[in-house]
Amino acid sequence: MSTNLQRPLPLPASAIPDGCLPWDGEQARRWAEAAPARWVPVRFDMGVQVGAVVAGLVGALLLSRHADVAPWAAAVLALHGVWLVARPEVVRFSVPVLLFVVPLQQPMEWAVSVPVLAVLLLVWVVAMLRLVARRRQRETALAAAGGVTAVLPDKGKTFLRGKALIGFGAIVTTAGAVTAATTGADDGLLRTAALFGSGLGLTVVLSGLLGRRRAAALRRAPVPVLRVLVRENADVETEVYAADDLGALRPLFTVSVSELDDEGEPFFEKADDDEDDDEDEAEIEALFDRVDSGEPGPLREAVLYGTPHDGAEILLVSADEDPEEPPVTERSQGPVRPLSDGFGRRRIVGEKRAGTRKAAYQELGRIAAEAAVAEPGSGAVRRWRAGWTDRLTAVVIVLWFVPVVMNESGWFWRYVLCGTLVAAGSLFLSHRIAWTVTADSEGLWFNGFRRTRHIAWDDIRVVRCKGSELTIDSKRATFTTWTMHSARWPRLELRCGWIHPYERTAAEITAMWKDPALRPTVAASDRERGRPQWPLALILALVFVAGLVLLP
Repeated sequence: MSTNLQRPLPLPASAIPDGCLPWDGEQARRWAEAAPARWVPVRFDMGVQVGAVVAGLVGALLLSRHADVAPWAAAVLALHGVWLVARPEVVRFSVPVLLFVVPLQQPMEWAVSVPVLAVLLLVWVVAMLRLVARRRQRETALAAAGGVTAVLPDKGKTFLRGKALIGFGAIVTTAGAVTAATTGADDGLLRTAALFGSGLGLTVVLSGLLGRRRAAALRRAPVPVLRVLVRENADVETEVYAADDLGALRPLFTVSVSELDDEGEPFFEKADDDEDDDEDEAEIEALFDRVDSGEPGPLREAVLYGTPHDGAEILLVSADEDPEEPPVTERSQGPVRPLSDGFGRRRIVGEKRAGTRKAAYQELGRIAAEAAVAEPGSGAVRRWRAGWTDRLTAVVIVLWFVPVVMNESGWFWRYVLCGTLVAAGSLFLSHRIAWTVTADSEGLWFNGFRRTRHIAWDDIRVVRCKGSELTIDSKRATFTTWTMHSARWPRLELRCGWIHPYERTAAEITAMWKDPALRPTVAASDRERGRPQWPLALILALVFVAGLVLLP
């Protein structure tokens, strides 16, 4: 994020409804203040959502097994964690119903009922705070629009919003219900898991239905409109800013959107199909480059249709990134998710630090590459290998695996299951501790299990070290992205001024990629391109199998 003022790409006057007001900083500040308190979460990434599902399943099984709770009650109680994350609308009604039904249908001991009651009440309070904040934000957005409304430009067109969710949820619901119905009464854990899965399916169906209902309601009548600024972030989500936030300092919310063309409904006609294919290919390549670099898209003027709030559906008409192209009409494919003030401040600080580190790493790579060229025998082949961080990771994995094997008894668990893990672990560890990347005059060479792979210098698309991941990829679709992960301690690295080996590798390769004068001038021999990894994998497999047989 840049703190410098930017000139947004302008939106043609013809795309702006008559009387449409800008959503200025003061009105946007009031909208942000209408959000719930900081301790009430409203944004959940995919990891949190998956964690909520896993935690809910574990909680349901524990209630069923150790608290003697009926499978249906255990499943419904545990689903409230998922609903708090994904569907707080359900919690508003489900908790009062459960507080009346469960004591009658499923008596529980005080040691169980009191904690369950406390958790349910807490979940209900958090959900209600989110719903009340939605109403406040909706009222604030309506006031900012000043009563100006307009008909959506896609009114009357069909849309696919929610259909995929409904179909997938129906399949999951049916599978869970059938499993629960065919499970014997003595297998309460399986029935609990099946009912929990069926509840997840119903939640997905409800999400799809609510999305379709809200999208349809948005198109029944003219809706409030506001002039805003938008841009696409590195996660391919659209960020919305106040109309006068030219520095893009305070994102108000994010929303996932899709163009009408993506749903097979072209809104703006184009001239030639071949030209469209070329333009689409160029846009996809530019999108990949942006995601790889972590840089956001340009700031653009836009008109927002609808009243934004947590969970809302909206439509955006924004300036295209190509000034010669007509405006882009985008429908929301997910709910609006507000951002806090602290998010903007933390991102500014984080991006400044990241920019400083990136510049330092690039300079380090350039110096190292120039030094290699200046050495006697310059132009020789360069190689990067697995280092101590990779070996440390491998040792940790082995030390974790050995106690697991020693604690297992029975031929199936010890030899079939652990044997499968040994085979997979041998392949993984051989790649982890024996990888090499070789640079010569023709490009980069990567050793693999059976053979080496190659990327020509001109075909390199990205060389990046992001977090603990080192990534190198090609423009050619036939090349599978090469990635490697390692342990990292970012704060310790910054404090000690230490450069992680992956950062050094990425910086040196990038310097050669960008400056042909720094590349090797000779071609690597077959031996220099890297040995296959299968001999090491075979040795590791034999050692692990011997351990399975010999260890008591």
